[in-house]
Amino acid sequence: MNRGLLYLIGAILYVLFPRDLVPDFLAGWGWLDDAVVIYFLWRYYRRQRLLKEASTRSDQTGQTADDRQSCTADANPYKVLEIEPGASKEEIKAAYRRLAAQYHPDKVQHLGREIRELAETRFKEIQQAYDFLMK
Repeated sequence: MNRGLLYLIGAILYVLFPRDLVPDFLAGWGWLDDAVVIYFLWRYYRRQRLLKEASTRSDQTGQTADDRQSCTADANPYKVLEIEPGASKEEIKAAYRRLAAQYHPDKVQHLGREIRELAETRFKEIQQAYDFLMK
């Protein structure tokens, strides 16, 4: 079964279940835990949608697998993502998310043009290494 569908079912059951962490009959406070669950569910689906759009955009660029491989041929994708060769898909995703959060150009926008350009270059390397390993 799809992981997203399980999250959705779990969130709906939690929100509708009469025994919450904070009872729902306490107006306002009782709905706070339900709002937190709904927020995290919304955040999960938003991230999935953004990842899907990003993969659709990269597919529309017309790059073939050979082109992607030649982009990362000079750099070892495992070294770029700072993981061991033969890492599992979960480890690759975790490394990608950690490095993407650190080097995303929007995160360093306030630090100046040069640092922003370096972060953008590094982020592109991280993205290419991730795409190469996940294909």
